[in-house]
Amino acid sequence: MPTLSRRHWLGAAAGMFAGGVRAMNEHPVFSVVETAQGKVRGLKSGGIHVFKGLRYGADTAGANRFLPPQPVAPWAGVRDATAYGNHAPQMPADRRHAYADLIAYDLQPGGMGEDCLVLNLWTPSPDKAAKRPVLVHLHGGGHYAGSGNSPQFDGEMMARFGDAVFVTLNHRLGAFGYLHLAGHGGERYAQSGAAGMLDIVAGLRWLRENVEAFGGDPARVLVFGQSGGGLKTSTLMAMPSAQGLFHRAGVMSGSGIRAMPQATAHDTAARFLAALDVKSGALDKLHQLPMEQLLAVQLAFERVDRQQGEAPRAFAPVVDGVAIARHPFDPDAPAMSARVPMLISTTLDERAYRQVNFDLDEASLLKFAEGKLAGRAGLDAAALVAMYRAEDPRATPFVLQARIDTDTTFRLGAQLQAERKAAQHATQGGAPVWTYLWKTPSPAYGGRYGAPHGVDIGPSLHDIRMGLNGPSAENLALADQLASAWLAFAATGDPNNARTPAWPTFTLARRSTLVFDGPASQTRAVDDPRRAFRELWATPGPNR
Repeated sequence: MPTLSRRHWLGAAAGMFAGGVRAMNEHPVFSVVETAQGKVRGLKSGGIHVFKGLRYGADTAGANRFLPPQPVAPWAGVRDATAYGNHAPQMPADRRHAYADLIAYDLQPGGMGEDCLVLNLWTPSPDKAAKRPVLVHLHGGGHYAGSGNSPQFDGEMMARFGDAVFVTLNHRLGAFGYLHLAGHGGERYAQSGAAGMLDIVAGLRWLRENVEAFGGDPARVLVFGQSGGGLKTSTLMAMPSAQGLFHRAGVMSGSGIRAMPQATAHDTAARFLAALDVKSGALDKLHQLPMEQLLAVQLAFERVDRQQGEAPRAFAPVVDGVAIARHPFDPDAPAMSARVPMLISTTLDERAYRQVNFDLDEASLLKFAEGKLAGRAGLDAAALVAMYRAEDPRATPFVLQARIDTDTTFRLGAQLQAERKAAQHATQGGAPVWTYLWKTPSPAYGGRYGAPHGVDIGPSLHDIRMGLNGPSAENLALADQLASAWLAFAATGDPNNARTPAWPTFTLARRSTLVFDGPASQTRAVDDPRRAFRELWATPGPNR
């Protein structure tokens, strides 16, 4: 091994020092961006600039509880943005269910608290001249759980793959976000049943003011999300204060047709106040109670729904006539957002995520089918099961159960939302709508779930590491397609791109839908896929 002379050592050291100075000038590890409220310091990861816990609103505890969000106060110096902020108070996910592990909702870093009006942002570079499309992803978990901090929604892969700015945000949930107190506390609480949605509007307003400094284009903002994220996106379409803050909308497995009626929300609030021994008309006590006490009562309400095998639904955005002017898509698509194009989707076997009877036998499947057909003439349970089995002879009774259940729940809402948006496009000159159906099954547990709720989240964000997908060349090819569609939609308002087949808009005449069915080479646009099943359930039964 050759020996370096003193001159060589000094020369090498000088070169390292000079390189170090240049690197420090270029911030090799940290990135500093000046927002309208003050400077923030983010962290570089794999060439992507990551800013976590960016405050877009003030603490919602104490005097601000149940009220519209307040702006964040400006600050001096540089505020750290390298760690996640709080997520809203909620019940942690239960790992006793395998599906919960697959989506990792038990992992919500950042801590829990009412000071949760924060967002996370990933960008290839904080260059004002870049004008990249901005994708704002609203997390799932209904209106009661989840956060933008979840590893499932990490934006690094999408920002890099699409040369785009990717954003997630946290907002109030459950009773903290949707306890409708207007009839109990007067004008001060007129918008309390929409506080969580108003938080999202505040986050979008913050982005309109600041996203350019992070390399984004405030005139090209897509808001989209899966499940609860789709419900929130649907609701934004009917909120006057949200109009102009986003320019495209995406709803994955979460089409919101109607919001919570005021009368129902008023009664729920009365029971909530009684549980806390707070009198109607004297709500100051609500601002003094510990967060933990409020959460405990909220969870008691949630348990009732969970015992019935359903997601908690006691607290949800309320049509108050002010913040939420009308039902999102009832009786039609909202005129206020007519110019916003939409992309709407479902997965084939959504409801598998709520079912655990994996060993379901034929007799039990027939009994389930009988319940779905109750009050309907012209088809018996055996014929219904045969119809579904003919579509997929290899499907287990468990998967067929989930598919029937999906066709009578998630799919009905998505079809209705797409139909009403398409009708608005055809008759009023509104923006178009596209739809897709994800049929590719999850490999988890030997494929026992079919294509369940959430199986398209990873591919939509070009991130297939989570349990419902998994790293494989086939999954990566599907992710290339679906993520490219969302990126193209964000950039142009049209999901068509070089990686997917031609994708016509959804119209009432053709019902063209992009179908992801197995290998990426089989992805194709199909007119009215699964038409027979759509027509079977389109006629309202006694329970609709």
